[in-house]
This record gives sequence, C-alpha cells and structure tokens, in this order.
Amino acid sequence: MTLPRFRVPRPKVLQTILQAVGNTPLVKLNSIPKAANLKCNLYAKCEFMSPGGSVKDRIGLRMIEEAEKKGLLKPGYTIIEPTSGNTGIGLAMGAAVKGYRCLIVMPEKMSNEKVDTLKALGAEVIRTPTEAAFDSPEGLIAVAQRLEKEIPNSIVLNQYTNAGNPLAHYDGTGAEIVDQLEGQVDMVVVGAGTGGTVAGIGRKIKETNPDCVIVGADPEGSILALPDKLNESSVSFYEVEGVGYDFIPTVLDRSVVDRWIKFNDKDALPMARRLIAEEGFLCGGSSGGNVAVALEAAKDLKEGQNCVVILPDNIRNYLTKFVSDNWMEARNFKPSVNVHKHKWWNNSLTTLDLTPPPTVGVDVCLQEVINIMQTAHVDHLPVLDGTTIKGMVSLPNLTSKLLNRLAKPSDPVSRAIFKQFVRVDQNDNVGHVSRILEKDAFVLVVKNEKTSDSQLKETVVGVLTQRDLLFYISNAQNVINGDGNGA
Repeated sequence: MTLPRFRVPRPKVLQTILQAVGNTPLVKLNSIPKAANLKCNLYAKCEFMSPGGSVKDRIGLRMIEEAEKKGLLKPGYTIIEPTSGNTGIGLAMGAAVKGYRCLIVMPEKMSNEKVDTLKALGAEVIRTPTEAAFDSPEGLIAVAQRLEKEIPNSIVLNQYTNAGNPLAHYDGTGAEIVDQLEGQVDMVVVGAGTGGTVAGIGRKIKETNPDCVIVGADPEGSILALPDKLNESSVSFYEVEGVGYDFIPTVLDRSVVDRWIKFNDKDALPMARRLIAEEGFLCGGSSGGNVAVALEAAKDLKEGQNCVVILPDNIRNYLTKFVSDNWMEARNFKPSVNVHKHKWWNNSLTTLDLTPPPTVGVDVCLQEVINIMQTAHVDHLPVLDGTTIKGMVSLPNLTSKLLNRLAKPSDPVSRAIFKQFVRVDQNDNVGHVSRILEKDAFVLVVKNEKTSDSQLKETVVGVLTQRDLLFYISNAQNVINGDGNGA
C-alpha cells in the first residue's frame, strides 16, 4: 500500500535545540526477544534519544507553542507545571530557549538527577509529598494551581488536561511509527502516565491499521488499567518513575487501548538493566516495564509481524537509582555477592550492638529535633505516628532544608521528614547491609512481627550508620586474623 510521508525532513543545520525534538529512531531489539523465543520483530521507539532525554520533550514543546498561538503565554510570563520530572524538563528546555521563567512542582519520590537537570536549565523546583493523593491540598496539582493564583502572569499548561499532549503523539510519534514501518504495525506497547502518549499514538496508528493491537503498560499500584479488577493490588509504592497514577487523567482515552497488562518493579528494573547491557539502549526504568509487557503481549505474534515498544526516557535520570548496583541490591532487585569472601558477610544484624535510638512524634517542632540530636549525639532520628514509622529526620537533609529556607526551626517535623532511606529486618545479614552503606549514610533496622489480628507491626531496633559498620568490620577482622588480612 502507498502511505503519505508524515515526517518532515530535518534541516541539516538547526536554528535551536527545539528543532531536534521528535523524529527519533526505530531500532530492532535482538538479544532480549531471542532469549524470550519471540517470533515477531520487536522494535524500540527510542524516545530516550530526544534532546531533553524523554518522550515528554514532544508535549513540552507542543503545549508551549499552542499556548503562544492562543495568546495565553507571552514574553515575561511564568510557566508552572505539576510533573514527575520529564515533562518539566521538556518545558524547562523550551523556557530556556524562549526566555520564560519556569517553575516545576514534583513529588519527592523522583530522582535527584531530575531536580539537578531542571535547575541547570534554570527552572525552580518545588517538591511535594509522594504519598499525597492527586486531590490533596499538598499534592502536586493543587500546589501548582495555588502558585498560578499567587504569581502574576503565570500559567499552568497542565499536561493532564491539555489537548496538546495527545496531539503531539498523534501528529508526531504515532505518525513516525507508521512511516518508519510503512504501515506494517501489528502491535504497539505504550506505558501510561498522563495517557497522552498511548492515546495519541493509538489513534494515529488505528487510522492506518485498524487491526493493530494497542497495549497499555501500567504499574501495580496504579489504577489506569481496565478492567478495574486488574488494579486490585496491595502495592502502595513503586520505584519506577513517570508511569501510573491514582486518578484517570482527562487526556487518557482508554477506549484506544485494546489490552492492559500490569507490571511491577521486579519486572521493570532488571529488564531496564538488560536493555542497557544486552541491547546498548541507555534508557530508564519505565522502558524496562514496557519491554517486559511487550514480551508478554507479543508472544503469540507470528514471524514477520511487527511489535513496537516505546522507550520513554534515558539513563541520566537514574544514575543513583536502578543504574547503581548498590541501589538495586538494597531493594532486593539484585542479589548481594560476597566477592571478597569476607568471613563476617553472613552474620546476622543481631550480632551488632544495636540499641533503639531516640524517636520523635509527628507533632514536635524541628528545634526540638535539633536539641535531641545535639544531646544524644545522633544524626538520624525515626519519626513515629503512634507506632507507625513515618520516616526519618536526617542531619544532611535537615541542614539542607534550613540552609535553603525550605524549613525553619519552629516548623513541624513534617517539613523535614526524609523518606528516601532503606529499612532492613534485624535478621538480614551484614554483607547485604554493607553494600547499602557503601552509598547510603544509614539504614533503619526494624523488627517485623505479626500482631494478634495478623497485622504486620514494625518496631525500631536501631539505626546503623557507616561509622557503626566500619567499627564492626574492623573488630571482626581483628578477631578472625589478629591483623585483618584475608578477612
């Protein structure tokens, strides 16, 4: 069949970096589909090769341009956006080129690499609690809306409702896929966040090939999939970023999706590492989730049929997360190996001299926390709500909050709760924890036990720091060898 050429040839010389957005390559996967005994061709749409590092560059540029055409965005205005990070980077890149102020509202869960990238682009970043619901006053959407009311000449472009979101993929990503495979597209696998990507791509490809199967990839803990029964899960937190939500965004047209498949962190993150190691794709964690889903969805496709999977973002955002072996081992996505044959490696944490640390309640002020730290000579304090562990107050994080005027001593402890820490059971081994403490300043050691009503109860056993580990290892080596050699 003869198809129109959707893609506009790129000029040999670009006038701004924004002209480099889109027209990403379609690359065949080889090693991973072969290992999975897949018969069809599996192609990756490499959105991680976009100049800002993600598929969201497309919607950032489109939303800015549409707002400019409508007179909603003018010179001197401020762009505000609630985002998991990548849309913010796309908007910040556009704002940098076009001269707008940019203010990004982002959950605390998202990587520090995203924050640093945004700040390097000149954006201002405000963090919100990860656990805040979409309709909470503390949630990223409500905070962004409040800032829009407070800041003159500002606009929330709002990727969750903005028609430019799916249109960027209808006119761009979807059209490119059709063009690149000359219409021979049998299946497309797309992760859903706002849902604009799957809606736009799905609509465009269905126009050309109504029989193409559109598969939505949704993480466990999210509620985007249909039927609703698929969303039943005990998962309340997942590490993969940029996909899944606890509400249905306006731009997500779920009627476009033929089949939903759920995935979890243990599917996604090891697969992302395989994509890097086996295919050479420097992509992010959600790419692993999409490929894991694609291997399941495409297993019945025949030889000669084509399945396309979207790889949404690049490795830059996750260098201290799933790209790090220590990080993967800390979360049990990768086994810890006793490479150097340490004799103490398999010792239980119960062999350490751990004592329960001072704790603080959620209602205390930061000055009281500081006083306890000073008196008890500790750098890390668990924060409890009754018997529930809400997080930690950590000296580096608290100092940063005070220095950057993000909190003051009279504020409640909730303004400085640190949640990006690792907790381990007291029966874990020293070797596993040593791998964590190579990078992290501390781990929280807990005792897990069931209550009379079969609920799991966590009790704080101690805070294990790098200093504690150093002294333990030193003493263990001296006991074994006298001089520490060969331990």
